[in-house]
Amino acid sequence: MNSTLDPAPALQQLLAFKGLLVLLWLLLALVLEQWRPAALPPLSLAGYGAAWFARWGRNLGLFALGAALSSLLVLPVTIWASSLQLWTRPAAVPPLAWPLIDIVLLDLWIYWWHRANHVVPFLWRFHEVHHRDRHLDATSALRFHFGELFLSALVRAVVIIALAIPLQSVLVFEALVLVAAIFHHANWRLPAGFERALSRVIITPSRHWVHHHRVRRDTDSTYGTIFSFWDPLFRSTTPTQRTQLMEIGVEGREEADFIALIGLPSRGAAPATAPAEAQAETAMQALPAAK
Repeated sequence: MNSTLDPAPALQQLLAFKGLLVLLWLLLALVLEQWRPAALPPLSLAGYGAAWFARWGRNLGLFALGAALSSLLVLPVTIWASSLQLWTRPAAVPPLAWPLIDIVLLDLWIYWWHRANHVVPFLWRFHEVHHRDRHLDATSALRFHFGELFLSALVRAVVIIALAIPLQSVLVFEALVLVAAIFHHANWRLPAGFERALSRVIITPSRHWVHHHRVRRDTDSTYGTIFSFWDPLFRSTTPTQRTQLMEIGVEGREEADFIALIGLPSRGAAPATAPAEAQAETAMQALPAAK
């Protein structure tokens, strides 16, 4: 087939660019976290010892499984859904406007999908894997159970078909989601005024960290991924503000090892007794954040 007519090279280039962009952004975030951290790690992870690197192993291991699944299942499902084109988009809309419209529509979808993951018990079993992390940094943005990624792809396929969203828009949106997720999970301290201005439009670290607060009423709030206006619009905000020693995780649950996290959706896990370190963190979590 003539390469000028074959979409495969263009798709490969777009995927390669997406991967390179996300990798460079991840590395930058990891470096900046060391220079200007916003919060101290819990006592169980302090000192960058074996526990810290075991945590990175869990997060990056889950990412590796998810990336493999994406290549084998998520990408083919997405390509299939975007190729159906059951209806033609209105010609009255300028062609250059559609990519922005697609991003807003997909972000609205992922807001409701994220919210459903907290409301529907079956979906929460998968999403809980992401929330079990007891600290947040850039690697937390990559920590998702592969089952959640596959379920998300199936539901998103319906959205893609219904709205006739082209593959290019979906891939650009995926890249933006990863960039946004690394940004608002990263443990970096932004200038307060700059972050307040950003938070009027996009989800910032201070807002998303509250979503990971180890208090269920805060965990079940602030579902936005890219844009921050969905939460006020659909009344899913929380008045809680991030503090420097805010305890992160799932209320009543503890972190699990890599194998247990993979099997968590099939069996769940019984609440664990908080260790002495966690009790100390709870006692100190009300201290104000460093300015």
